[in-house]
Amino acid sequence: MGKTLVTGGTGFVGSHVARALAERGDDLRLTVRPESNLEQLENLEYEPTRCDLLDRRAVRRALRDVNRVFHVAGLASLAPADAGRLFRVNVDATRLLLEECLGAGVERVVMTSSVAAIGPAQPGETADENTVFTAGSLGIPYVTAKHEAEHEALRIGARGLPVVCVNPCVVLGAGDVYGTATAIVRRFLLGRIPVYVDGGLNVVSVEDVARGHLLADERGAPGERYILGNRNYTLARLFADLGRISGIEPPAIELPASVALRMAVLAERLPGRAPITVEEVKLVSCWWTYRNTKAKRDLGWKTSPHEDAVESTINWYLERDGERIARSRRSQPYPLKGAAIALSALDGVGELASRLLRRG
Repeated sequence: MGKTLVTGGTGFVGSHVARALAERGDDLRLTVRPESNLEQLENLEYEPTRCDLLDRRAVRRALRDVNRVFHVAGLASLAPADAGRLFRVNVDATRLLLEECLGAGVERVVMTSSVAAIGPAQPGETADENTVFTAGSLGIPYVTAKHEAEHEALRIGARGLPVVCVNPCVVLGAGDVYGTATAIVRRFLLGRIPVYVDGGLNVVSVEDVARGHLLADERGAPGERYILGNRNYTLARLFADLGRISGIEPPAIELPASVALRMAVLAERLPGRAPITVEEVKLVSCWWTYRNTKAKRDLGWKTSPHEDAVESTINWYLERDGERIARSRRSQPYPLKGAAIALSALDGVGELASRLLRRG
């Protein structure tokens, strides 16, 4: 039996996928880089291989004697300066890897895509695998890159490579050593989300997502994609639950997206790192809410209680960053609350004036 290659196995989702594969009995080979954090791979038996996924020779070496590939590696960033890197890591690397998989005769590829590749639902509704992608108009490089990466995977799959895509929602749980997937929880705990906008997202346990990868390998149809999501939240409801579990006051002010965008534009013009970017406001004001019907029906995938994922994420951060979190504000600063209320009121006055002028 050949080896199973996992790219991105040192990351949050990848490390859980690797452990699930080890429990299944797979002979594992994991791509690593000099800067990789191996903390989540302790006590896991695997063969490491140094591999830059943009280096074709390194990829060919990594694929020797491999018959299954789990392509979990990717880059998630909303920093404007990362646009080019997002496309190189997510799109170019995926294309190169899967071209080499096709040439090497790999029997099966499971690609970790994202619901970003599908795009958001209409406000208050849910999307599924057949939703038409319209999110390119948002102008968010990360969203566009994930969509293009999935397109490349399915294009190469049409040439004969058995590729199955899984599309996780917001993945929660313990062990996010890079602090990317669960960033919204960490920022909440550190008091870095003073206000929010009307939007929605879907959260899912990292353990459930790992199981979904293996089921996609065993039962998924080549050329298909499967949403791995669980509980749909409004941002207000999510922050209320985070506050209830952690004891930290949730943000009290919901801003209109137009006001939040203006604040982000101003913040980006100030010296230093902006506390929130235009891309982040655009992202969180969408409804990233989904139905998981297809994965449950076709893969036999089951989800655990969503509360467990939320609680385990909070507990992991409290254990890891407890002192730093304790030093952070547990309630929202009054000046910021006042400023947010004033801006919201001004926005409402401006909208009312515009309506009166149109009527006149």
